[in-house]
Amino acid sequence: QVQLVESGGGLVQPGGSLRLSCENSGTRFHVGDMGWYRQAPGNERELVAVVNPGGLTRYADSVKGRFIISRDNAKDLVFLQMNSLKPEDTAVYYCNFKNLRGTAQIWGQGTRVTVSS
Repeated sequence: QVQLVESGGGLVQPGGSLRLSCENSGTRFHVGDMGWYRQAPGNERELVAVVNPGGLTRYADSVKGRFIISRDNAKDLVFLQMNSLKPEDTAVYYCNFKNLRGTAQIWGQGTRVTVSS
């Protein structure tokens, strides 16, 4: 089975950095877009960043210039480098893989990021 495992979350002070990782530890499949989403208390889950198989990226306006998404297709890995973190970045972050056709997707279990003094 496909299984996404996230790591790298934790507590960080404002202005600090974290790097999130997500790896498919299960059955390999032909991955299309890889993305990161987040959900803060009282909010809907929102797209943070996405990278397509060719490496093209797009970001939510709130994280542009601060976050960088990258991927390793051969290893089914996606990363999210988060810099200049703000308290409003506090959320549970979920990775997401889509298949090439865009007809299916899988989610990680979530990793918690807390930005606080």
